[in-house]
Parts: sequence; structure tokens; C-alpha cells
Amino acid sequence: MQPFADSLLLLRKQQLALSQALEAYQDLRANPSSEEAEALKVVRAKDRECREILSDRLGELELFARRTGNLSDRLYREVIASHMRPFEDGVQNFPRMVRDMARRLGKQAKLEIIGKATPVDRDILTKLEAPLTHILRNALDHGIEMPDERIAAGKPAEGTIRLEAFHRGGLLSISVADDGKGINMDWLRQKIVSKNLTTPVMAAQMSDSELLEFLFLPGFSTTQEVTEISGRGVGLDIAQSMATEVSGMVRAHTQMGRGTTFNFQLPLTLSVVRTLLVEISSESYAFPLARIEQIVMLDRHEIHSVENRQYFLRDKQNIGLISAAQVLELTEIPPPGNIFPVVVISDQSEHYGLWVDRVLGEHDLVVRPLNPMLGKVQDISASALMGNGSPILILDVSDLIRSTNNLLNGRPLSRVSSAPEAVLSDRRKRVLVVDDSITVREMVRKMLQNQGYLVDVAVDGMEGWHAVCSNTYDLVLSDIDMPRMNGIELVNNIKSHPKYEPIPVIIVSYKDREQDRIRGLEAGANYYLTKSSLHDNSLVTAVMDLIGG
Repeated sequence: MQPFADSLLLLRKQQLALSQALEAYQDLRANPSSEEAEALKVVRAKDRECREILSDRLGELELFARRTGNLSDRLYREVIASHMRPFEDGVQNFPRMVRDMARRLGKQAKLEIIGKATPVDRDILTKLEAPLTHILRNALDHGIEMPDERIAAGKPAEGTIRLEAFHRGGLLSISVADDGKGINMDWLRQKIVSKNLTTPVMAAQMSDSELLEFLFLPGFSTTQEVTEISGRGVGLDIAQSMATEVSGMVRAHTQMGRGTTFNFQLPLTLSVVRTLLVEISSESYAFPLARIEQIVMLDRHEIHSVENRQYFLRDKQNIGLISAAQVLELTEIPPPGNIFPVVVISDQSEHYGLWVDRVLGEHDLVVRPLNPMLGKVQDISASALMGNGSPILILDVSDLIRSTNNLLNGRPLSRVSSAPEAVLSDRRKRVLVVDDSITVREMVRKMLQNQGYLVDVAVDGMEGWHAVCSNTYDLVLSDIDMPRMNGIELVNNIKSHPKYEPIPVIIVSYKDREQDRIRGLEAGANYYLTKSSLHDNSLVTAVMDLIGG
């Protein structure tokens, strides 16, 4: 219908051009003959008649399109409604289960269900039964205190668990909240370390939300004893698996002494998914809206670099910045302006921001499974057809996160420059610092940044070589003894490549023997300094001598 409407609009534009040509012709002929005047009169009458007919047809087409749109919308809602059941149908046995289990545990508890009439896709409602059962059991066993403990804490003897379902933002939200004792984050941190899931140093740096993600790991249990109700290491991983299966997510929140809440964000239906349409490498793709944390319009000045990787800060959390085109192995188009769109996705403790070319808006898509003969297509979950009949691929967020993790451990990452090329009027000199000691890296980085240089860092020679191949540097500053590729090998690679040979190199090493100095200079280094030079101006002087201030 839209192409037909466009053709009529084009025809009207040409009709207006014809009318203007007739007016101009009449103005040029100041004294037309009677025959010419009569002919012009007839032509102008026909012109007016054509314009009136065309306007009427456009009005009728607009009315038809509006009626068709309303009819399609009604049909869509009725189709969706035919797949729905009230939330109450899937949870009607839960109040009795909570009551009986509380009695067995010697506790007092009640279950409040809010949003009983909320329509839920029948398939999702079936899948919710097992996760909600486990969460309710955990709330009773771990969350709700014994009556005397509750009274001592100033709470009513009877605990309350609230199960709520509602629609918001085109998604189904389900929350399970108890008013129990909550989760002790210090104890949880120790539990994670004792299970060798992370190091004590890393655990101490994790936020509460990152720690709570460990609850969803298979086999993770927060109880000390194995009972009929808990301690068997099953439960919350089922909730995570179910949410991921339907392209949704589940998150936990807790407050000591106040209780714990589990929030599900799920699609309204499995046959029609609410998506965010984006453009990547001039092609349209769809992200399931339920799997998106947020959409950010990121300013280049908000980008930071650590370990040769870029990130930005949101809600006091570092989010890695990666090109969506690189993850999907497409042709990359650098962001043209200072501000560009980033789609933030997450899975357990991993959070990534994928920068895209454009955000095209939200859209409901009818899911069409891929041909089984294709097998599992990496990073793609399904396909759909747009309103104009063009196909579009729906991205698999869990796959995208796995691909991103593999990318981080393999190829060098694409980077967003600190400013667009056209915006830079006086380009600052860029230096790459390669050293496996984080103390030395940070010391040199800050020293050079204080002198006005742009500084990137790499943790070893291999990552340094990847950085040289991926970016433009005015100077490389490298240690010698590093894993995977040492500094001498890095210098040899740079100086043996015609493209990178002009880049000056400074070696900064703990080794101060003459044979080490000769070895470094013979490899092609312009300067060989010892790390004692970090405590005076020798390093800065050498940098300024090679590339200026």
C-alpha cells in the first residue's frame, strides 16, 4: 500500500509542476490570440479537474489505510489474546504450598498474589511454574525468619511473600518479594570465594548486583545443610535458564533485614516479540527488548581506556564498549559524530555496550524460526518479516555475549577514537605503553598524560602488536620481559613491517646490562632506558625528543 501511496504523491507533485508551467506560459504571452486563450482555458480546467480527482483519491487512500491499520491492530490483539491466560491460572496452587511448607518449617507466612487477571502467554505460564516454585521455597527457607526472630526485629510474626505480575513497556514483569532477613553480602562474598568462583581480590571489588548474579549459577547453594527443601544446589539456575530460553532476564535485589526480590522481565508472547530495531553496517537487525539493559547515547568524551580496551561508566558500573559490527563479523562503519547509540546487554556478571550505526525504534515482530537445515546460526535466534515484506534477523543476546567474550580473548578490538577525524584541529600525539606490570603501566600512563599525550596500554607484547596493527601511534614504549611476546620480538615485528617501521620505539627495562642495551638498540629501538628513569625526567625527555610535545 505504501508504494502505491508514494506513486500518487509523486503524481500530485508532477501535476502541481504542470500547473505552474501553465501559469508561467500564460504570463509570458501578454497578448494571446483568442484561439490560444480559449485553449489555455480548456487546459487549465482539465488541470483543476485532475487535481481534484487526485486529491479525492489520496483522501480515500488515507482513509482506507487508517481503517486497515485499525483492523490489523485489532486482529493482532485478538491473536495475542487467544494465546493468553490469566496469571492466576498458573499460580493458584502456590498459596496452599506456601502455607503447608511454612507449617513444616515452624514458620508463619502468607502469599499475596497481585495482578491475578494479568494476561500471560500460556507457554510462558507453563515454563514459569518450576522457577517460581523454587524461588518461593527459597523465600520460605532462607528469607522468612522464625516468628520469635521476626518479633525481636520489630516485624509481625507472620512473614509475607508477594507475587506480582503486570505489563510494562511492552514486556511481562513478574516479581517475587519477601520481607525476610535478606542476604548478607559479606557472607555471600565469602561463599563465592570458598567455592573458587573468583579470587578474594576480585570479590572485594564486586558490587552487590554482581555478587547476586552468582546465585543463578548451577549448583550454587547458600545453605549449609542439605534438607528436603534446600541445599541440593538446584533452583535459581532453573530461573535463569527459563528466562534466557524465552529471551528474557531475571535479576535479584536484596536488603539486609528488609528482604529479597527476584524480578523477571519476559516477552508478552513467544509468537510475537517486542524488539528494538537497529542498523549495523547498513543492515537492519532486531534486539529482543526483554534482553536489553538500556539504550545509551554515548559521548566520545565519556569513553575510557584500560588494558587496551574501552569502557564507559553507567550507574557506577564499568561497561565494556565493543563494535556490534565486529562481533557479528560485518564491515565496520566508524561512528560519524561525537554522540552515537550504544545498546547495553548483559548476562550474569557480564555487561557490554555494543555500538550501532542507528536506532530505528521499537517494533513488534512475528517470530519465524530459521530453517532447521541451517542448524544453530551463531548470534541469530530467529527471523521475521517487516511490514513492507523485507526480512530481518532477530539477534540472540546470549550468543552475542559468548561471541564478545571469545572476541576479547582473541582478535584486537575495534576502538572509538576520542574525537572524529574532522573535529580534531590539533591532533595530540598518541603513545602505546606495553608492560606486563600494572604498576609500571599506570605510572607511565599518568606521567605521559600529564604531559598532554594520549596514552593506550597493553599487557604484553602480543596485545601490543595487535594494538599497533589496529591503531595509529606516534610512539611505542615497551618492556622486554613479557609473556606471549617479549619486547625484543615486538620491536622486531614493528621495524620489519614497512607500514610500522617509521614508528619510534623506546625500551624501558629493569635490565641495565650493556649487552641488553645493545640487543635492544640492534632490534631497532630508538632509546633504551632503565626503569629508574621513571623517577626523573629521562623518560619524558626521550619522548619529547622523538615526537615533540
